[in-house]
Amino acid sequence: MTMPFAGGIDANANATLIFSLVAAVIYAFTLGMRPTLARSAAKTLAVAMLAVLAAIQGGPLLLVAALALSAAGDAFLSRDGEKAFLGGLASFLVAHIIYAALFLRSGGGLELLAAESWLGAIALAMAVFAIVMLAALWRRVGPGLRIPIAAYILAILAMGMSALTTNSSWVIGGVVLFMASDGLLATEKFLVAAISPQRALMRLAVWVLYYAAQLAITLGFLLG
Repeated sequence: MTMPFAGGIDANANATLIFSLVAAVIYAFTLGMRPTLARSAAKTLAVAMLAVLAAIQGGPLLLVAALALSAAGDAFLSRDGEKAFLGGLASFLVAHIIYAALFLRSGGGLELLAAESWLGAIALAMAVFAIVMLAALWRRVGPGLRIPIAAYILAILAMGMSALTTNSSWVIGGVVLFMASDGLLATEKFLVAAISPQRALMRLAVWVLYYAAQLAITLGFLLG
């Protein structure tokens, strides 16, 4: 079997990646169940193991930090309640800012968005996405959540714009998946009726898109 990193399936890097993938699959199969510590652990470990992988492969410290904060956000969001939601929101807000710093540090500068028309078109689409997302959520969330959500959307947009400067299809693709996951999550949580039969499918799609995004970004830096 061909493995993405040096060594066989029992090499530290490959074993860590497999551990992450297994945790992600386990969590996907438990999405319809009530929150438990085991379910929270599976969700948290899926991305936490990507942070470990980045660390043992000598990846950028900012990548390790962003993945670790994302794992903390997953731990919060695996539980019910507004406090847990705000904890997850704060964790991912900082993770997005760190990702933006990482991409800008690794990329060729924001002037690339003007120099390359296709990158400019994606940047414009990202800006429209952020505006539509903010407008859709503003009236549907309580006053106490409006400013945190607006800050989060700005952080998503900053991450997306900065990713376009990296010239890495893995990273750009991962960030597009990340934004799609966030948009779908907001739709499922705030815009779709609680009794809608579509919510279970949307939650699965959110997780698949999100994990694929984190995996693509991680591999983009470690294998690119």
